[in-house]
Amino acid sequence: MSATPIRAGSEYDPSSWPEARENPGFAGDTGEFPGLDEDGVRGLSYVGERPADGGHASVAGTLPYQVATRDPEAPLFVGPYEERLEKVLGRYPDRQAALLPALHLAHELRGYLSPQTMDEVAEKLQLPPAYVRGVASFYTMYNLAPVGKYLIQVCTNISCNLCGGDAVLESFLKHTGTEPGEMSANGLWTVMEVECLGACGFPTAVQINERYFENVRPEDVPAILERLT
Repeated sequence: MSATPIRAGSEYDPSSWPEARENPGFAGDTGEFPGLDEDGVRGLSYVGERPADGGHASVAGTLPYQVATRDPEAPLFVGPYEERLEKVLGRYPDRQAALLPALHLAHELRGYLSPQTMDEVAEKLQLPPAYVRGVASFYTMYNLAPVGKYLIQVCTNISCNLCGGDAVLESFLKHTGTEPGEMSANGLWTVMEVECLGACGFPTAVQINERYFENVRPEDVPAILERLT
């Protein structure tokens, strides 16, 4: 079977692309598609808004939960968020099995899991508070203390380490004026060193909230921080 030829003038025809420009490496793309911007590479123009009610029940418990917009005093499990929880509960045989996505939801709303938040989740799911705290403290992806609006996680595992991950981490700390795990004075930044982010082909990998940045070099850090603000 022969390949379908590229139609002249289509978005896939290189002759129709805008003038080539420096590509910073979106999703590992380092120049094969010089005419595509970040939206084109990542498909951002096809992504709708995150529904507060979780959308379809099959995905209601899997939405990214580290977001920039959050409120430590936000009420839990009310309005559309109660609807989302009910969808999540409908996917599991009992309430205990729904604990992780329920913690995700609370984390999304408040930005971290305080003792009070964990107690509220325990009450809602009819679980012992000590059990909920034990689960929440086991998983490092849950924050148990406030973090900055942007949680910057820099991978320093083997692939990223060999490609300068430590230098990238130091650059983020320098340009945010913080120590590892510390929130900046303006409340914008928290920088953490983390284990593998699962993007070993594009070191150094950095996750900022729910978004990945790949092929990051120390000199890229100021531009990344500027884009976020």
